[in-house]
Amino acid sequence: MTPADVVVLGLGAGGEHAARKLAEAGLDVVGVERELVGGECPFWGCTPSKLLIRSADVLAEARRVDALAGHAEVHPDWGRPAARIRSANHDWTDAQHAGSLEEAGVRIVRGHVRLAGPGVVEVDGTTYGARLGVVLNTGTEPAVPPIPGLAGTPYWTNREVMQQTVQPESLLVVGAGAIGSELAQAFARFGTRVTVLEAQDRLCPEEVEACEVISAVLRAEGVELRVGVQIDAVRHGDGGFEVDVDGETLSADRLLVSAGRSPNLADIGLETVGLDPDADRVDTDERMRAADRLWAVGDITGRGAFTHVAIYQAQVAVRDLLGADGPWADYRAVSRVTFTDPEIGAVGMSEEQARAAGLRVAVGHARIERSSRGWIHGADGIVKVVADADRGILVGATVVAPYGGEVLGLLTAAVHAEIPVATLRGMHFAYPTFHRAVAAALGDLDV
Repeated sequence: MTPADVVVLGLGAGGEHAARKLAEAGLDVVGVERELVGGECPFWGCTPSKLLIRSADVLAEARRVDALAGHAEVHPDWGRPAARIRSANHDWTDAQHAGSLEEAGVRIVRGHVRLAGPGVVEVDGTTYGARLGVVLNTGTEPAVPPIPGLAGTPYWTNREVMQQTVQPESLLVVGAGAIGSELAQAFARFGTRVTVLEAQDRLCPEEVEACEVISAVLRAEGVELRVGVQIDAVRHGDGGFEVDVDGETLSADRLLVSAGRSPNLADIGLETVGLDPDADRVDTDERMRAADRLWAVGDITGRGAFTHVAIYQAQVAVRDLLGADGPWADYRAVSRVTFTDPEIGAVGMSEEQARAAGLRVAVGHARIERSSRGWIHGADGIVKVVADADRGILVGATVVAPYGGEVLGLLTAAVHAEIPVATLRGMHFAYPTFHRAVAAALGDLDV
C-alpha cells in the first residue's frame, strides 16, 4: 500500500483547490484524475463558454450602432471565438493545471479510481492509504435523456460545442436551463437558426418573472422557443437531425443536448465506506464530511453545480482536515448567474421556496427599463427581492439586467449577512446605475 496523508479523487475546481492548499500546508497529497486536471470549468464550461458569449454579445452590440451611433455592418466569424477558446485552454491539454499542482507538491496519478474502505483508494491496481482521509470530487458529466433514437447519433453536448470552428446553419437545442439558454442565444447571434425544446413550462429554473424577460429577449432575437413539449424520437441521416415533438417533425443540421448534469458516482466504491452506491448525490455535514475519513465537495454534494460552490466547499474541507475552527458550510446565500444577455443573477430562495418554507413572505419588484440607466441603455430586466417579513431581512433576490451577475453582489451580501431591510433602504445607491434599481425594489417591499 502506497502511503499518503490525503488522497483527492477528482481534480476539478474543488479537488484542485483542496489538493493545492493541503500540499502547501505540508501534507503528503495524492491527486487522482481520469480526464483533464482542472475539470469541466476551464476546458468545456465556464471559461470557453464565456469567451463565446462575449463574442456573441459584441455582435449584438454592433447591431445597435445604427440606432444609437451611426452605421455598422456586421459579418460574424465563429472562427474568432473558436481560436480564443483553443488558445485559452491550450488545445485541451492540462499541463498548466497539472504543473501548478505538482509545483505545490501534489503527486498526480492518472486513471480510474475506486474507494476501497475508509482512507483506502485503488487506482488501476495500485492501492493508496490516506492517513487523514480522502476528498471526493468526482464531478458531473452532461446528462443524456433516454429519448428513443438519440443514442448513437452525433449529438452535441457543451463539450462538443466548444471544439467547433464553424457554426451550423440550423440548431435544435434540447433543454433550456442555463447552458441551453446561453448557447442558444450565442448561436443565434452568430446567424444560426435556433429552436429550443424544453419539457418544463418555462425557460429557466429561476423566478417566473426572470424567465419571462429572457424568453421575450430570445424570441426578439429570432430564437424559436417551444416549452412544455415532449420529444418522442430522434433520427440522424445525411440531411442532419430530425426530432419528433408532439406529433410534429422538426429538422436541423445539428442537435445540442443540454438537459442538465449527471453525477459521476457509479463504480467508485461508495458501498465500501457505508454509502449508497446508487445515490445521485453524496450528503455531507457542515464540515463536508460524508463518511469515516471521507470528505465530499463539488457538484456531487447536490448543493449546486457551480465552480464557486465547489471551491467554497473545498475551503471548508481543508479547514477541517487541518484542524481549524471553521467557519463551516452555510448555503443560505448561494449565488448563481446565467450568462444570457441580459444576465440572470439570483441568490438564496425564490418566492415559491420561501413560501414553501413557511415564511411570511414579502416581495418587492422593480423594472430595469424604468430606471435611468436602464432607459439610457435600452435594457430590459427586473429586480425582485424576497423578504422574511417577520424578521425584516432578505432571504432571496433575482436580478435580470446587463451585468446582472455584478449587480447581484450587494444582494448576496444582504442575504448572507442578514442585513435588515431598513439598513439597506438607508444606503446610498449611485446614480445612474443598474444597481440603483435595487433601491426601487426595496421600496416596493411591504416590510
